[in-house]
Amino acid sequence: MKTKSDISWFQKILPSPFALAIILTLLSFVLALSFTQNPNPNNSYVISILGFWQKGFWELLTFAMQMMLMLVLGNVLALTPAFRRLISTIVKYANNTSTAVILVSLISLTLAYLNWGLSLILSALLAQQIGAKAKELNIKLNYPLIGAAAYSGLMVWHGGFSGSAPLKVAEEGHFLFDKIGQISISQTIMSHMNITVIIATLIIIPLTFWILSKKNKTYNFDKITFDKIENKKEQNTAIGAERLDLSRWFSLGFGLLMLGAVILGFIQKQASGLNINSINMLLFALSLILYPNLRSLSKSVSSSIASSSGIMIQFPLYAGIMGVMKYSGLTMVFTDWFVQISTPDTFPLYAMLSAGVVNFFVPSGGGQWAIQGPVLIEAAQTLNVSIPKTIMALAYGDELTNMLQPFWALPLLGITKLKAREILPYSSIILLVGLLIYGLALYFY
Repeated sequence: MKTKSDISWFQKILPSPFALAIILTLLSFVLALSFTQNPNPNNSYVISILGFWQKGFWELLTFAMQMMLMLVLGNVLALTPAFRRLISTIVKYANNTSTAVILVSLISLTLAYLNWGLSLILSALLAQQIGAKAKELNIKLNYPLIGAAAYSGLMVWHGGFSGSAPLKVAEEGHFLFDKIGQISISQTIMSHMNITVIIATLIIIPLTFWILSKKNKTYNFDKITFDKIENKKEQNTAIGAERLDLSRWFSLGFGLLMLGAVILGFIQKQASGLNINSINMLLFALSLILYPNLRSLSKSVSSSIASSSGIMIQFPLYAGIMGVMKYSGLTMVFTDWFVQISTPDTFPLYAMLSAGVVNFFVPSGGGQWAIQGPVLIEAAQTLNVSIPKTIMALAYGDELTNMLQPFWALPLLGITKLKAREILPYSSIILLVGLLIYGLALYFY
């Protein structure tokens, strides 16, 4: 049973993710009023900041669609029969908290390097099914710790193959192309530094969860009703052209055609062909290939969209915060402060820390790169610091504070039925572990 001593101070003071988004919006207004100057003295600065907020509110619609599509397609792929069978197989071995957190964290971390959406959803489904089994068989587990293990992939995603900043700079004609040119993922995601970080996180983070599991805390499942993952046969009721919706060859053929287009893009553009759009097309193609037909795929899409509704409604609020940060100059205030105290050796560390702070207000890797990237690149060029290393420093800082910023945990919380304040006490410890790993890598490479 969960006792009063199990409830940390996080659980007492942390508001819901939606409330936190509103609080951060108000805080961004106060900080802008306190630390920036009105560019138009003829108008009230409060009115100007409201204008910044409203301008930013609608500024990331394209990127929001890219991120939503990545999350939904990752969810859809996680719900394919092949992945469902994989989940059922893994759950058989998760009979105690220690085994469960090692399995879940390893899977979450590994998948996050491939795709953050797939990691988040598949790990959440895995944690959910472990919890459902524990409730059914009356197995004592620390379920919030398992939920935190499922969320741990969001602390490594930006250094992986769905990382917004590394993928953006790998595109032709990106918004900083004139300053830094096109930077291949071989210099960022596949660099020696990042490969070292990947190996370190895959060893140290599961080990940390294993140590935390030894506290033997258990969870009361009485108030949770789990949704079951079921494989239902499709009813073959269709007439005329509707039969295409049930045709295996129709969906498979188009999926293979789409996969061929992705592969061709990779061959033609090599490493620079790997970007947000190509990742989404790859996920789309794999979903078409792995589902038995279009009707089955469409049902999973509908389910996936519903589970990501929290992100859809909160993304504009964070885009508004980004508008305040960007147009008031508040991002430059934060970043410049770190730059002023930096040397060429310490700049990557301070760049990471500044990115971690900004991530609380702009929990979007691509959005953060858009407003903070230009400042960091200019500073890196002034201090003669490696541009790819600076990009990865921002990526590390952005992903690091996801362990305290519950925005991207919304789909996981919806699937597992956990609350943010139940997993954050554990994820905050993982943040400290990540800070050590990333800090050492940035300093010594």
